[in-house]
Amino acid sequence: MAKAKRLIVGLGNPGAEYEGTRHNIGFAVVDAVAEKADITLKHDKGDVLIGWGRIRSYPIGLAKPLTYMNRSGSSVRTLLNRHGLEAQDILVVVDDINLPVGKLRIRQGGSAGGHNGLQDITDRIGRDDFPRLRFGIGDDFSRGRQADYVLSPFMDVERPIVDDAVVRARDAAITFVTDGVGTAMDRFN
Repeated sequence: MAKAKRLIVGLGNPGAEYEGTRHNIGFAVVDAVAEKADITLKHDKGDVLIGWGRIRSYPIGLAKPLTYMNRSGSSVRTLLNRHGLEAQDILVVVDDINLPVGKLRIRQGGSAGGHNGLQDITDRIGRDDFPRLRFGIGDDFSRGRQADYVLSPFMDVERPIVDDAVVRARDAAITFVTDGVGTAMDRFN
């Protein structure tokens, strides 16, 4: 029996001004998986960086939509259609202000929880039962300053926590590919 093809989609914003920001942690996790699996991402139709390879003989794709966070759904829909994938074959990696810095939460599906990128994916593919890995970025911002906060870099004191969590998120994404979302939830939540 052929092993199922899986796709890890990291959400973020394109451009140098957004590199290293809290909102781009999905990109950072995809980059960490790409480095571990020796996968190169290249620009493809549909405004996305994508690369394919294998992890322990399991086929894996890595994608970073370049449509900006809040419009990620069109890229995800295109990827699903183009590569014959179902919603359960993808793992979407996003930032989450409702979790402490570095805390990971994997779910098989559910609401967007106020995350515009997840909401756009749900709207564009018409379902919310796709696995997602939420990466905590904290919520240390004043009322009305959420946009500034998520577009800011992590503080120096947070970097060791974030660096460790990126490695754990990378390993969680790999576990999703090799052992499924249930096992990833058991090991990393």
